[in-house]
Amino acid sequence: MNVKMNARAYKDYSFWLEDSMSPLDPLIPRPSLQRSEEVDIAILGAGYTGLWTAYYLLRSNPNLKVALVEREIAGYGASGRNGGWCSPRFPVSASAMAARWGADAARAILLALQSAVDEIRQVSQLESIDTCFRPAGTLTVARGAHQLPALHAAYRAYDRLGLSSNYKFLTPSEAAERIRITDIHGALYTPDGASIHPGRLVRGLARAVEARGGVIYEQTQVLDYRSGTDPSLITPAGELRARRAIVLASEAYLTRLPKLHRALMPAYSLISLTEPLTPAQWSQIGWQSGENLSSTRNTVVYLTKTPDGRILFGSRGAPYAFASAITDAQDRHAETHALIQRMVIEWFPALEGIRFTHNWGGPVGMPIDWTPAVRFDPARKLAFAGGYTGQGVSTANLAGQMLAGMILGHFTGFETLPFANRRSPNWIPEPLRWLVVRYMQGALQRIDEAAESGKRAPLDAPLAQFLGKH
Repeated sequence: MNVKMNARAYKDYSFWLEDSMSPLDPLIPRPSLQRSEEVDIAILGAGYTGLWTAYYLLRSNPNLKVALVEREIAGYGASGRNGGWCSPRFPVSASAMAARWGADAARAILLALQSAVDEIRQVSQLESIDTCFRPAGTLTVARGAHQLPALHAAYRAYDRLGLSSNYKFLTPSEAAERIRITDIHGALYTPDGASIHPGRLVRGLARAVEARGGVIYEQTQVLDYRSGTDPSLITPAGELRARRAIVLASEAYLTRLPKLHRALMPAYSLISLTEPLTPAQWSQIGWQSGENLSSTRNTVVYLTKTPDGRILFGSRGAPYAFASAITDAQDRHAETHALIQRMVIEWFPALEGIRFTHNWGGPVGMPIDWTPAVRFDPARKLAFAGGYTGQGVSTANLAGQMLAGMILGHFTGFETLPFANRRSPNWIPEPLRWLVVRYMQGALQRIDEAAESGKRAPLDAPLAQFLGKH
């Protein structure tokens, strides 16, 4: 076992992992794979997707031999570093889904994702996982008049899908009754969705999988995989062979495998976390219900009120690295974290001078068409799920249910969803990929900055918005 990897302080990768540590779970890695073995199902990745898949496989058939292989520890990736949202949001907007697949399919996706939110709550209770589940819904605000059209368009899209009863458009004064944010021109509220403690969910889910007979090998790197009549995950210590299927479930990190290097792009999302607010500060801000909070900004922002009374503020914006590189250094991009911290004060001027205790980040898997995929090829005995583009908490649960059903031949009712058994086109090769992605990141940021300062949109705004349309 690699001594350098053993010495890694996994608690430093996010507040959620740090806050998950306890005498019962000191974040000490489980044993690695030491030799070739054979199982029924071999899963690459011990994040939400891999763990949910294993969980539903074992719940359906306790006699299965299921093993997961993880390069670091369970929850090391996005599952242990995300913004704490557990919502029915999908990477593709409601209007875009309806345009691609029709209103019925778009509605089915959103209802399935809300069922996944409910399922996460139920499994957390069943398995005694303290996920700090708070079903307070989601509030999307328009900060500035320029953000109102997108908010109205979203409401109209939900109305066309027959879901408008789940959404309420709030006037500025109605929004201020929920939360006091500068320059608020309206908001869209839905009771759908919840917030969670991501670290406790993923670490608790790993224990639940083990309690049902699953095995998790940590600090075990997968170098390659083989599908077909003799599927296996290939590691430095040997092969983990699978009689029934291998499952590729490590999302953004799959890009490290040559066969999948262009299937997804690792897009970084960064987060800053305040110290716990005082009661006086909360009384100035409001936000007593603790809804998930975002705006219609092109460069996405997302906020969460943590269980211990902090404000988590996350945003995309860390520069894309050439050739889809994934490194620890990218988790903390000083310029992006400084921007995030300025935005906290812009939203909540009463917090001027507040201390930020944690900065972290990590990659999410982004397909070129922004659309996740969940598929199983019985002939090749190969399963895949990923491409959540930062909306993976509920989608990963749904994917786990779907993959378990596909592998075992059990009907789940989700097989007809448009992202079942699909494949996104590959990303364009480098250096063109780097040029296009860097351009898009900069262009969307320039569009937001111009709108927020009351200036005319950049001349290339139509091109950037067309390329980024989803």
